Amino acid sequence: MEGADFLFPFEKIRDEQSSMLEDVARCLKEKKHMLIHAPTGIGKTVATLGPALKFALERGKTIFFITPRHTQHRIVIDTLKLIKEKYDLEFTAVDFIGKQWMCSMPGVENFVSGQFQEFCRKQVQSRRCEFYLNTKKSEGTGTVKAEKVMRDLERMGPCHSDKIIEICKEEKLCAYELSALLGKKSKVIIADYFHILHPTIRQHFFNRNEKHLANAIIIIDEGHNLPGRVRDLMTSKLSSFVLSAALKEAEKFDYKETCAIIKGVKDVLDGFCDTFEEKDEEKTKEKMIDKKTFIANVEAETSSDYEQLIADLEFIADDIREQKERSFVGIIATFLENWKGDDFGFVRILQKRKDKVELSYRCLDPSLITAAMINESYSTIAMSGTLEPLDMYNDLLGFPENTELKPYKSPFKVENRLAMVIPKTTTKYNERSPEMFNEIAAILADITNLVPGNSALFFPSYFLRDKIYEYFLNRCKKTTFLEEPEMTKREKQEMLEKYKEYADTGAVLLGAVSGSFAEGIDLPGDFLKCVVVVGIPLSVPDLETNKLISYYDEKFKKGWDYGYSLPAMSRCLQGAGRCIRTETDKGVIIFLDRRFTWGNYHKVFPKDMNLKITQLYVDRIKEFFEISD
Repeated sequence: MEGADFLFPFEKIRDEQSSMLEDVARCLKEKKHMLIHAPTGIGKTVATLGPALKFALERGKTIFFITPRHTQHRIVIDTLKLIKEKYDLEFTAVDFIGKQWMCSMPGVENFVSGQFQEFCRKQVQSRRCEFYLNTKKSEGTGTVKAEKVMRDLERMGPCHSDKIIEICKEEKLCAYELSALLGKKSKVIIADYFHILHPTIRQHFFNRNEKHLANAIIIIDEGHNLPGRVRDLMTSKLSSFVLSAALKEAEKFDYKETCAIIKGVKDVLDGFCDTFEEKDEEKTKEKMIDKKTFIANVEAETSSDYEQLIADLEFIADDIREQKERSFVGIIATFLENWKGDDFGFVRILQKRKDKVELSYRCLDPSLITAAMINESYSTIAMSGTLEPLDMYNDLLGFPENTELKPYKSPFKVENRLAMVIPKTTTKYNERSPEMFNEIAAILADITNLVPGNSALFFPSYFLRDKIYEYFLNRCKKTTFLEEPEMTKREKQEMLEKYKEYADTGAVLLGAVSGSFAEGIDLPGDFLKCVVVVGIPLSVPDLETNKLISYYDEKFKKGWDYGYSLPAMSRCLQGAGRCIRTETDKGVIIFLDRRFTWGNYHKVFPKDMNLKITQLYVDRIKEFFEISD
């Protein structure tokens, strides 16, 4: 096998990598889709990108590489640079992040989701944005200045979005519009999930870049995130906070009729809450809301036709944006419009906790969105280090029957990893108690005090983490770091750097499997010697979870697996994957909960993990790290 056959830019092709390169090249020639489980260390980015680029250059296709993490954008750009240099190729690539984060206008970082788009549209329409005016002519082509900067970027490129933003700020250009102009010439477009997954945004994005889905090779990184991300993208919510903010907004600008409408919508939500019992205010109360009932009640309370009401709110929102750049009234209008959507594959739920009320129109079935995109594309390749069971993701995302499901083995030496299940304790809801928390804490302290280096402990929730930490703190002999759910990107990075300083003496990082550190960190070498996944992060058995189980039971006869147990196990494996990141890493991976031995959970563990079930964890750790008594 020659590296040039796949535009492979490195010296040596690993064994599993060789199979993956050949499989991707073959599937592209056969116009097939792929789902790839590729454990850490295989080099899945280059193993997909190289053969895809060779095929795209030969057949006139465009690669869209989408990923939820900006760190992965950089890896893709660096890989493309190596390919370009090694094979002396001429091609253009461009890197997109969210439009809001590419904007050089001061203050845009303060906009909440959805409001920036309206602000940007108004700035462009009224010709008040100098960055846009400096970049595009009225007929849509680039200005002389923009064309010069593009030529410079093509010569320098491929460039990461940070570099494009930096240059555009200096030149007073719009980084997003310049990237879109560059995208028209590009063979590879790196983007975030929402650019491609949301049907409306995708169509706009493709039009901007003058691309067609039928000619697109879509490579999806971290594919295990796809079902949840799509469901979130297609979910709409209206909260009591937004209604209150919109009311203040309408009062400030003296829109009396709009105030009456907003109060009417709020009264409808409050009326739905009247049937909730007042006891136990800490507990979230919820119930299903019928589409027609909500629309009828809104019309009755506001004395308005529902369609006309939406149009009126949108008109007022536009007027408000002229004066204050963003509008909560517009959020209400968008929700009311989305509420008109289909019932199939969606659920409508009202929730109340204390004085907070939220009505949501939630997507249950991501395949309603992804199946059409996959089938219309030339080829879609979804990959992850934890994309098992592949059958589940094939079903959930709506891949066609001839899709290739390819699991690859870990390239790392088995002797470098000790993987264990300790079946002594559980975080199962009906078995939680101070005694159980104390026993879990004792086991965790035994492990972390013994491991010669840093350990990371991932819990089902921050709540459980804090309960167990009360007992763990006095038992642990090492410095501890607590991840908090609202930490900024800078705070996380600063904590991680301090944590890494303890590589020799050892420290303990405690987080949640739903947090950033369980998936978004990379600690190769001696920075992390042990990961413990404490318990199984099963979803709260609320209305949405129960509906999800029922929906997938009806559709696939696998409701419990697809809607409840397997997604939780995927999160466990993601957390466990933080430990062994390179061929030379050596570490311990522990799953602490007796339920990990149950068949419906145990079957998800990769066969090559070589998992041991034992209560003699102290002895096994001593043997592994060669610790003498």
